[in-house]
Amino acid sequence: LTLCIVQQGDRVQLGMKKRGFGKGRWNGFGGKVREGETIEDAAKRELKEEAGILAQDLQEQGILEFTFQNNPEILEVHLFHVAHFTGEPVETGEMRPQWFQVREIPFEHMWPDDKFWFPLFLEGKRFAGSFLFQDVDTLLSHELREL
Repeated sequence: LTLCIVQQGDRVQLGMKKRGFGKGRWNGFGGKVREGETIEDAAKRELKEEAGILAQDLQEQGILEFTFQNNPEILEVHLFHVAHFTGEPVETGEMRPQWFQVREIPFEHMWPDDKFWFPLFLEGKRFAGSFLFQDVDTLLSHELREL
C-alpha cells in the first residue's frame, strides 16, 4: 500500500476520507499497488485520483506495518513525502483535501497511530514501524525506529 503526505513549509495537506476503510478520518492520500505497477507509480496515481494533483517529487520516508488482532494479514504501507506538485487540489468521490498548519494537525480525527510517526515524518527522518490494533479505534501496541 502507499500513503502520500503533501507538505509545503509549515503546512500539510490531508484528505477527509469520505467512504470505505478509514471513512471520517483525516489521512494522507494513497491505496493499493496494482499488478505490474511500481510502488512509486501507485503513490502518484492514488494522489492524482484522490486529490487531483500530480506529484513532482516523491521521497520515501517510512515503511509502516499494520495488523489487526485476530487477523493474520499484514498491511505494509510505504509512506512518501511530496513537496512539489502540479494542479490544484480538488474534492473527489473519496477524499476532501484541506491544508493544515503543522501545529494544528487534527490528530484527534486521524488514525490512532499517526501521532506516533507523524513527528518523525515532519522532521524529515526515515523510519519503520509496526502497529497492532484491536479494532479501528484501539491501538494495542507499537514499535517505531529511525532508519
